[in-house]
Amino acid sequence: MTAARWAKLQEYVLPYVITLLLLALWEVLDRVSHIPSIVLPPPSEIFSAMIRYRGVIAENALHTFITSMIGFGLGVVIGILIGLATGISPAVYRTIYPLLVAFNAIPKVALLPLFVLWAGIGVVPAVLTALALAFFPIAVNVATGLATIDPEMEDLMRSLGARRDEILLKVGIPRAMPFLFASLKIAISLAFVGTVISETVASNEGIGFLMMSASSNFNVPLVFAGVFVIAVMAVAAYGACSLIERRMVHWAFRAQP
Repeated sequence: MTAARWAKLQEYVLPYVITLLLLALWEVLDRVSHIPSIVLPPPSEIFSAMIRYRGVIAENALHTFITSMIGFGLGVVIGILIGLATGISPAVYRTIYPLLVAFNAIPKVALLPLFVLWAGIGVVPAVLTALALAFFPIAVNVATGLATIDPEMEDLMRSLGARRDEILLKVGIPRAMPFLFASLKIAISLAFVGTVISETVASNEGIGFLMMSASSNFNVPLVFAGVFVIAVMAVAAYGACSLIERRMVHWAFRAQP
């Protein structure tokens, strides 16, 4: 096996090996210390609960996934539009950026009662919470990518007769693409966070609702099963963004030896 193949194998296999080792260590420590399952169940009980309640978990996980993707999609659209406007115009940057920072500083849990008041209990507050968490990193990164165009490159394009919109299309947007995909990987994880937060308070469906119902019945293995499912969905979505990033902006990555 060549060094390149061995490095590639380590890249893909090592995370799973580490995860399995940590789960095994958790199992052993839990059994040896005799921690009650109502406090910290071992992974074996958690996986058993996942199998026992697989129908309910799958139904609620699908609801959470769809809701998160809707909020994430809206966050991408709004974040890109705000990022473009902010990055292109210094006046807009000075006007909007402080407002964005102020909005991002507000705990989204504090906005959730307003979302429930406006839209009632259900999907809409979860979508709005996911949107509120997802759009900010996208807007900031797109604006940063557009605002940090190399001045020499911009001067060269102008000397060649390029218009402002041509500079934006040929230099600015390609420059902003790596920033965009970096923010997408953050935003898609935050979308799941926003959805689950809303589901624990203002929904009758979803993994968040399932976890709250399980905790009220002291079914701690099912609560942890919900945590595991959320983690798996978020990692899968992050991986999908990374794959698309590799395909679309492969030129921005350092070549492997």
